[in-house]
Amino acid sequence: MNLFTRFLRPSVGEQEVRAEIWRLGSRHLGWPLEGALSELKEPGLSAERAVLLRACVHKLRTQAA
Repeated sequence: MNLFTRFLRPSVGEQEVRAEIWRLGSRHLGWPLEGALSELKEPGLSAERAVLLRACVHKLRTQAA
């Protein structure tokens, strides 16, 4: 991803990310990171959903480190 597209990406609120992580954990039997990565591979994913899932992946990976 180049610098220009980084600035044009819509931002996602912290509360929205936390809520989606909780829902991912519920849908994927307690594995929200794996669930988000799996859902990112699904065809027909909207751009907004992809941004939210990437934010969740980023948050979960930072928490694990």
